[in-house]
Amino acid sequence: MNGILTVMKKEFARFFGDRRMIIMTLLPAILIYVVYSFMGTAMQDMFAADEDRISVAAGVNFAGSVGQVMLDTNANIMVIDIQPGDVENAKVALSNREHLSEHISGSAQPLVPDLILIFPPDFDRLVEEFDVRTSAGPAPNVEVYFNSTDPNSADAYRRMLAVLDAFESSLANKFDVNRGVPQADLATATDVTATILSSMLPMLLLVFLFSGCMGLAPESIAGEKERGTLATLLVTPLGRSQLAAGKILSLAVLSFLSGLVTALATILALPNMMGGDPDGMFDVGIYSTVDYIWLALVILSTVLLFVAAISIISAFAKTVKEANMAVMPLMILVMLVGISGMFGGATQESPVLYMLPIYGSVQSMSGIFAMDYSVTNIAISVISNLVFACIGGYALTKMFNSEKVMFSK
Repeated sequence: MNGILTVMKKEFARFFGDRRMIIMTLLPAILIYVVYSFMGTAMQDMFAADEDRISVAAGVNFAGSVGQVMLDTNANIMVIDIQPGDVENAKVALSNREHLSEHISGSAQPLVPDLILIFPPDFDRLVEEFDVRTSAGPAPNVEVYFNSTDPNSADAYRRMLAVLDAFESSLANKFDVNRGVPQADLATATDVTATILSSMLPMLLLVFLFSGCMGLAPESIAGEKERGTLATLLVTPLGRSQLAAGKILSLAVLSFLSGLVTALATILALPNMMGGDPDGMFDVGIYSTVDYIWLALVILSTVLLFVAAISIISAFAKTVKEANMAVMPLMILVMLVGISGMFGGATQESPVLYMLPIYGSVQSMSGIFAMDYSVTNIAISVISNLVFACIGGYALTKMFNSEKVMFSK
């Protein structure tokens, strides 16, 4: 045990004594928080419509009855009459976001249209005379054109459809929907948070944890091998199994800290990335202490597995660069397995599948974040990860005992 602690102290001293390594560990977390927050603000500005803006619609044969509904519902849509022959030019103005006066001769309207409304002639009369049971032809049709790349146009389209739906309902109002119901959405803050985190965080955590291991393990194994310091350790009385265990445990702790910092930055940035949380629906305090304990066990066992796998690959490499190149296929595999957490259904999985390394970890984390998990399945996943990590530690010990592997040029 003393030998293992000695190796761990050496690794901790190497990490915490190097300011560059500490900065490089914290920098991704800071960048993730800043970038995610900036992305949320930018996306909100990009897709948010101006609420105080009065929308402009170019209308053909615009019906006064619909105009009255627009006034009653406060739709904030101003309609400019155009002739049927000017529809194509108005479509060009709408598509290019240009003034109507630039495309319609004789028009003095320096306004950019958000919508184009085309009503059939005598719309009110046709609607009044139309009967679903007796009329032979189709119902009167209203064409509405908009530009989805413009948030104001898309918002105006949504409001115009609401106006037309309200007008259609007023013709034969047999029942109401949700009258006097203040809140129809019964999803709670717990439901919203659990759904978001269970679909996103398992994959992100897996990538963050693996990246932390990938940034530390090759330097500790292949780096010391490249510099010749590993050979010095191998000729000391220190047992090879103690050296392997000390390396794996110390790297696991450091990788866990690195992944934890990055994961916390991601969780804090998620509300900003989604455009803020004005209704308080995103609540990260919904999980109990037991949930966090199980999550910590899954993460720690997964980190041990990652460190053991990357250490074995690094032991074969002659340089840090070669080790990083060799680890890349494993990282791709981890990312592909991580995506499986987005499909949900963790509690429906067979306990046997939780024995699979990485996959079991993803399903366990997904179930914990969804607050719908089986303790037995998570325990199977943790034990499986530890067993595979021990096998990896044994393999690393054998590699330290092999002069062909350790001293190859």
